[in-house]
Amino acid sequence: MAWPPPTRRRPSFRPPTRRWSRNWPRLAAKPPPCSDAERRAQAIVEEAKGRATEEANRIIAAARTEAEQQAVKARDALRDQVAALAVKGAEQILRKEVNASVHADLLQRLQTEL
Repeated sequence: MAWPPPTRRRPSFRPPTRRWSRNWPRLAAKPPPCSDAERRAQAIVEEAKGRATEEANRIIAAARTEAEQQAVKARDALRDQVAALAVKGAEQILRKEVNASVHADLLQRLQTEL
């Protein structure tokens, strides 16, 4: 070894060479080499993702169907309640407006029409 020891040179920043920049698109387009185990692992992951997506779609479809059924039940219940309220309201109105003389008059009209 020679004295004084050689100084360690600092790496200087150099722009990429023309050769590197010319090959960059080809280098970037190539997928990294994978082993059979990695390919199999990727295939398993993709298969699991597909099954999970199918299961999610099935769950969503079942939830939509159930929501539609509940909406139909709610509409039917509301329709029944509205009908009951309408009958009750009509009954109260008729009690106030129809007295014995009006009632007798209505019956007379019906009798003459028949």
